[in-house]
Amino acid sequence: MRKFPSLLTFLLLIVILAYTFYSSKPQRITDLETSKQEFSTLRALEHVKNISKSCHYLGSESHEDVKSYIVEELIKIGLQPLVQKGVSISNNGIISNPQNIIAKIKGSNTTKSLLLMSHYDSSPHSSYGASDAGSGVATILEGIRAYVATNKVPKNDIIICITDGEELGLNGADYFIKKHPWAKNIGLALNFEARGSGGDSYMLIETNGKNEKMIDEFSKAGVQYPVTNSLAYSIYKMLPNDTDLTVLREQGNIDGFNFAFIDDHFDYHTANDTWQNLDLNTLQHQGSYLMPLLSYFSETDLTNLKSDQDYIYFNTPIFNLIKYPFSWIFSLLILSVILFIGLIFYGKFSYRIDFKEVIKGFGLFLLCIILAGILTFCAWQLLTIIYPQYSEIQHGFTYNGYHYIIVFILLSIAICFKVYAKFNKIKNQANLLIAPLFIWITICSLAALYLKGASYFIIIVFFGLISLFVLIQQKRPNPFLMVLLGTPSVFILSPFIVSFPVALGLKILFVSSILTVLLFGALLPVFGFYKRKKLIGNLALLLSFVFLIVAHTKSDFTEERQKPNSLVYILDTDQNKAVWATYDQTLDSWSENYINPEENIAEAYNANTLYSKYRKSFTYTNQASVKNIPQPKLEVGKDTIIGNQRYIDLCIAPQRDINRIDVYTKTLFNFDSLKANGETTKDFKHSNTKIYNAFSKRWSQNLLTYYVTKNQPLELQMQFHKDSLPQFIVYESSYDLLKNEHFSIPERDKNMMPKPFVLNDAIIIKKSFEIKEYLEKKVDTLNNEITATQ
Repeated sequence: MRKFPSLLTFLLLIVILAYTFYSSKPQRITDLETSKQEFSTLRALEHVKNISKSCHYLGSESHEDVKSYIVEELIKIGLQPLVQKGVSISNNGIISNPQNIIAKIKGSNTTKSLLLMSHYDSSPHSSYGASDAGSGVATILEGIRAYVATNKVPKNDIIICITDGEELGLNGADYFIKKHPWAKNIGLALNFEARGSGGDSYMLIETNGKNEKMIDEFSKAGVQYPVTNSLAYSIYKMLPNDTDLTVLREQGNIDGFNFAFIDDHFDYHTANDTWQNLDLNTLQHQGSYLMPLLSYFSETDLTNLKSDQDYIYFNTPIFNLIKYPFSWIFSLLILSVILFIGLIFYGKFSYRIDFKEVIKGFGLFLLCIILAGILTFCAWQLLTIIYPQYSEIQHGFTYNGYHYIIVFILLSIAICFKVYAKFNKIKNQANLLIAPLFIWITICSLAALYLKGASYFIIIVFFGLISLFVLIQQKRPNPFLMVLLGTPSVFILSPFIVSFPVALGLKILFVSSILTVLLFGALLPVFGFYKRKKLIGNLALLLSFVFLIVAHTKSDFTEERQKPNSLVYILDTDQNKAVWATYDQTLDSWSENYINPEENIAEAYNANTLYSKYRKSFTYTNQASVKNIPQPKLEVGKDTIIGNQRYIDLCIAPQRDINRIDVYTKTLFNFDSLKANGETTKDFKHSNTKIYNAFSKRWSQNLLTYYVTKNQPLELQMQFHKDSLPQFIVYESSYDLLKNEHFSIPERDKNMMPKPFVLNDAIIIKKSFEIKEYLEKKVDTLNNEITATQ
């Protein structure tokens, strides 16, 4: 063994790395033979299959089928589900008619209720919604079935709320919290979500206060595979969050836990969100959260989950969840600084630390960080030029994204080993460790000031300080002891190295490269003793090129890796003109039938671009023939003046089957009062601390977006100053371009799919109108324009 310590420690580190990822979620799938009192992944999968048979966004035909299926399954369990219907308007002015499915298991001595929540609508227009969020609905249905089978009577009421309209604007959750009496007594919510189709399910807290008691109670519940950390919690609280649980927190001051998975992010909201692509280990992971939490929180006092302090927390293999108060942050930081300085002086007086060699160590380590970060950043920019088709995947995570993560991790490893092999003439390894420890202490200092949730990185520092002490004491310490002291760094950092580009896009691959170098620095007490650093560096570089070649072979679009593309037809009734439009950067054989880049007039059609998740505008627009498509009917029911206020009732009635109506004002016009289908919006505080209201304190020309159910009209009751003359632009959209009788659009090739996050495969009618000076109104039914005459 003494002859091959480097090889053995290297293999041991690979095993530790593999175990870090292997142990993060269940690896055994519970089958159909599983006891009726336990969660079965395959039974839950049957629900996913039935929910995701077809696209079932709110307003679609299949939406009703999925609603009926869930109601029937709850009845089979022995519950009495209700369907809550109504009109909801989000803070952003998104209107829909959600149908929430709600049921209750009555508790024996309830004080506050436990809420289980997910949503059953899929994303318009082409997603099957298997993972997002059929998996969440299936987890709840199977978990509740197993719980009821135990014949337990819970202490707390258990409420099941399967919301609707989440994908549109969190409308179902909004309607539930505003209108349903059960929402007034909820003590805690568990929400199950997805932003991909596999991987670990991450737990994220939603609370208006501090997290101490939430974390304490979560840890007591005995979840076997918790994947969570306070860094994600801190970042999450800084971002504009958009889950159903956010609505409950903001409008009802309800605390809760989100459980969501993000791997295979390229499937998110696409036609590939199917049950076949759902990772069964991930579905099992969701169940492994629900069952212990359901059992624990159904019996626990939920009236006292508010806290006045936050916890640092993170999961690791073996120890599951580690937590400690924020109040320890500066104490631990100061202690680490004192120990660091003390060890430097101790090493100096022991003639084991040489400041000249320490400075050289700084140069080596900083060179690795700079080279890895800059090379990765520039290389990715170059790759986006070489492969322009990557821009079609708006998620920012390509089908071969995991290969690129491996490429740049290996490149960073190669840089580290080759730099230290070529320039490292330092004999005492203690001198090499000073630089990484200083950088890590600096990171922890910045975290303590600006991002407290990341302060648990101090654990890396303390184990590094122990390693430094050992290196000062011994010239050649036990290599396996050094591996043991480096193991916490592997546990803490390696998941971030992989997950950051998946969650935030490959544009931040350079962060993974820098983290790889930082992990290398923490493991210098192991790697510093390797005699064949150059060989390892060359091997890592070779493997990096191998995976780059593999990534290249998977850079094209195939039947398994479809190209997202888009096409819409816009009929501008104001000019009696029509155009074809696309959001695609790279055209293909399907879109080229309608789009000629040489005849592009997109700029003329990008004003008031219809809302999309990533704020995309049309890239190409070409003239098209005008089709005789029925236009919306605009009709004034009331127009009167009382004092200085003018009151107008306006009905926008579709004359064809449509899915969506968008209303813009030509200027940033604030109404004194406005109701849409009988509902109005409330003031809300933005992250910039300003107060806004979608109708009366507006920030954009987009007044509202109405998602239509059963062709119900949009009815507006407006109130504004009598001297004001608002002007409107209406876009009426249907998702039937490929099926409409006026067109003969061919089916996409099998290596293509509809582009998500944008209005796609749609027929759009644009129509402008204005409110004119108050005289006598009439409706010109021929031109469908509101006019004024004497």
